[in-house]
Amino acid sequence: MMARYIAGRLAWVLLILFLVCLFTFIIFFTLQPDPAVMICGKTCTQERINEIHAVLGLDEPLLTQFFGFLFGIFAGRDYGQGANLVHCGAPCLGYSFQTGQSVWDMVVDRLPVSATVAIGAAVLWLLIGIAAGLLSAVKEGTWWDRTAMGLALGGSSVPNYVLALALQYVLVVQLQVLPFPRAVPFADDPVVWFQSYLMPWIVLATGYACLYSRLTRANVIDTLAENFMRTARSKGLSPALTMRRHALRPALTPIATIFGMDFAALLGGALITETVFGLNGVGKMAADSIYKNDQPVIMAVTLLAAFFVVVGNLVIDLVYTRLDPRVRITAK
Repeated sequence: MMARYIAGRLAWVLLILFLVCLFTFIIFFTLQPDPAVMICGKTCTQERINEIHAVLGLDEPLLTQFFGFLFGIFAGRDYGQGANLVHCGAPCLGYSFQTGQSVWDMVVDRLPVSATVAIGAAVLWLLIGIAAGLLSAVKEGTWWDRTAMGLALGGSSVPNYVLALALQYVLVVQLQVLPFPRAVPFADDPVVWFQSYLMPWIVLATGYACLYSRLTRANVIDTLAENFMRTARSKGLSPALTMRRHALRPALTPIATIFGMDFAALLGGALITETVFGLNGVGKMAADSIYKNDQPVIMAVTLLAAFFVVVGNLVIDLVYTRLDPRVRITAK
């Protein structure tokens, strides 16, 4: 039954997230420098370091610390004792070592920026990549096919940060047709919002659009050579109808799987793009926390990215059972 299949997949999702949480916790809280020393500074006394250990629970066994962290995600937890007691409400991911802010609040504040960047870029690369790939497959061997695939190969070879810097120099500094990107809410000024996110969308979409155009072309060409396509053409169906009813679905089904993973990964933060354009999203927060060795923030971003990837994979598996009847039969 489909319900049993979904339940099994959800169990695997929970197990994977638990293991990611465990390994991430071990890495960042055992192999990194002492968090108490980082918080207190170089001139801190040993007594003060011990106090910070007690407040953060770092003087407890590792597994006790881990399960306390895990419990805090679902039910919240307390830091400190007596007059210094601080309650961190669920979901509690701790507090930043650098700013003292709640890590969950930091993630929530910056996630809309990363979501806007990811969604806008995804729309662009799907429209451009799939359209270019379809035209190249239909016009295989023509000047359009060679030109489009040549541009796709070149575009996929350009690093994001190079393209980002080039666009800023040309469109912002030289031509002055766009402002420097900044995270403006859509409700405050839709025009400035669109102008601010246009360059990040283009930068992120370029590489993906190039990849998707080549994958779409290859899949459509393979599908057009299948026996069922010859049968459809032999029945007298028009090329447009044959393509729409019989070729697109099997050709684009693999693209759905790749898109789900790519989009889910972007929701975890486009680190390079957000950093170059100065957008305060999850990616830039991750870059800043790595530079400052802010362990709770790094761990939160790692868990967030893992959550989106694993859940995105689950969603794509379920969607795939609707797109491909063969997978649907296997799922039952």
